[in-house]
Amino acid sequence: MSGGWDSVFLGAIAVATLLMAGIQVGAIVAAVRVAKRLDVLAHQVEHEVRPLIAQATELAEQARRSMALANQQVERIDRMMADVTMRVTETVEILQRSVIAPIREGSAVIAGIKAGFDALRSLRRSPARSRRAEDEDALFIG
Repeated sequence: MSGGWDSVFLGAIAVATLLMAGIQVGAIVAAVRVAKRLDVLAHQVEHEVRPLIAQATELAEQARRSMALANQQVERIDRMMADVTMRVTETVEILQRSVIAPIREGSAVIAGIKAGFDALRSLRRSPARSRRAEDEDALFIG
């Protein structure tokens, strides 16, 4: 009887081997399909991403140019402000030399003339008047 069961077992092994081979072929076919889909998807992503990368690169280049221009403008404004500051300082110095100094000198001359007139007035006072004022001061009770 062992001859009959051997055939059954061999048949079962053959069927199992065929079944495993079929599953493996099916898995390989499915893997190939998935690989093709992934390849198509990768091409689509590359096709769609490439313009985005180009746009991002262009934006970065424009930003770099804008920053360079802004830097130039800031440097230009800085030079202009330094020049304006220097000119204002020079103008103030000129005003001090040409206007304020003569006004001070004029004030000093006027103060000198006033002091001269005050001295003349004090000389004009008679000694009697100054004695009389001193006497009146002595009579003042306060």
